[in-house]
Amino acid sequence: MAQSGESDGTIRVLIVDDHPLFRAGIRERLEVADGTIVVVGEAEDGHQAIGLVGSLRPDVVLIDISMPGMNGIEATRQIHSDFPDVRVIILSVHDDDQYVQAALDAGASGYLLKTIEASELRGSVIGVAHGDSALSPAIARKVLTLLSGTPTDAKKLSERELQVLTLAARGAANKTIAKELSMSTRTVEAHMRNIFDKLGVSSRTEAVTQAVRHQWIKLSDVD
Repeated sequence: MAQSGESDGTIRVLIVDDHPLFRAGIRERLEVADGTIVVVGEAEDGHQAIGLVGSLRPDVVLIDISMPGMNGIEATRQIHSDFPDVRVIILSVHDDDQYVQAALDAGASGYLLKTIEASELRGSVIGVAHGDSALSPAIARKVLTLLSGTPTDAKKLSERELQVLTLAARGAANKTIAKELSMSTRTVEAHMRNIFDKLGVSSRTEAVTQAVRHQWIKLSDVD
């Protein structure tokens, strides 16, 4: 998670959408009484978003795809490149293959549809801020189908790392993985760090997509 929110435990969020009423609605859904999530800013296009990420250093950016000027995919790519500790979640009406593929290739840590319930949105933001991935169920299945390809000669993960990553692909949190595999949460975190290092990625979403692409995880493993 970005350094900005670590000191007081809050998760700092930037909302990016060209519709003011939609931004206001998302803010209302995220900011509830417990104060876990704080919306630190709003932007109406990709260019403005990048500037605000630099000045506000949010933990998570919620960004639409279709906006005037710089779209959400281009902005995600630049944010991921310039501020790798800031997580980006695409929040869109589009579920087309090309948009999903482009978003993940750009470095998004999540892809959610705008039909998502408020509680699920909050849970996804919290999870992504702590290193998890966030995919709407329909998008998750689409991603796994898209990325099932030909195996490569990339370095394979150990059997234990594959077990951890398979459970992560199902959306399990570290505590759940630890319980399922009879290990400590700290051991799960160590396995995830090793997986990230081996695959050269910085998020669960990227790790899962690589594992599926290399056929280390099959579609049946995450049904």
